[in-house]
Amino acid sequence: MRAAVRPLLHYFITPSLQFQIIDESDDYAVVVKPPFLLIHPTKPDGTRTLWQELRGLFAFELAAGGQISIVNRLDRETSGLVLVAKKADTARRFGILMQRRQLKKEYLAIVWGWPAWESTLVDAALDRQRKHQHSAIWLKQMIHPSGAPAQTEFRVEKRFVRSLGTAQPERVLTHVEGGAPHEDARGSEKFSLIRAIPHTGRTHQIRVHLASIGHPIVGDKIYGPDEQLYLRFIETGWTCEL
Repeated sequence: MRAAVRPLLHYFITPSLQFQIIDESDDYAVVVKPPFLLIHPTKPDGTRTLWQELRGLFAFELAAGGQISIVNRLDRETSGLVLVAKKADTARRFGILMQRRQLKKEYLAIVWGWPAWESTLVDAALDRQRKHQHSAIWLKQMIHPSGAPAQTEFRVEKRFVRSLGTAQPERVLTHVEGGAPHEDARGSEKFSLIRAIPHTGRTHQIRVHLASIGHPIVGDKIYGPDEQLYLRFIETGWTCEL
């Protein structure tokens, strides 16, 4: 039986870290996570997280013997829906569905460049890079045949350009394989909106697979042009330059 949704749907951690509950029952809740909000604590520095805030929000359920289990995790900068189990048996059921791949997940990402394809499947095993070659980042993954199997389906939703200057760029028609001619701009950068459908759930799977086919996610500090950006972020946090 479904419970009534709480009358106040918006909860605030800080003005820039707002999350929203869009569906709720006695057994689960569906939360919209904003970018830059951590799911779980990563170090004891007092940084607020979605998990901590949900424990406060569902204090009554916890006091009655419930629990807060976050079923699917999103990276710090990623926004999207997070499924939260409020009971142990519900968490187990969702876990079984995840193992059987009966819970479908889709992501949207803005990437560099215009793919030559409209859809593609990347089937490439992933492993931690430090096991095979140097990396200054412990958690960085790489494609390697000895790694865990990983598959991601990609579909192009939109191709677009961004002007690099204030002057109006010269417009030209560019033919994109598999589609109608697109108006391009000389003196501009090309980007695409990609729908990613992972068939497995490896660490950084979508990010590594996109980078491996020449279309890294815009703003990716690890798999973008320079992994030193991630190390600088760890030291300084977000800056105007980053």
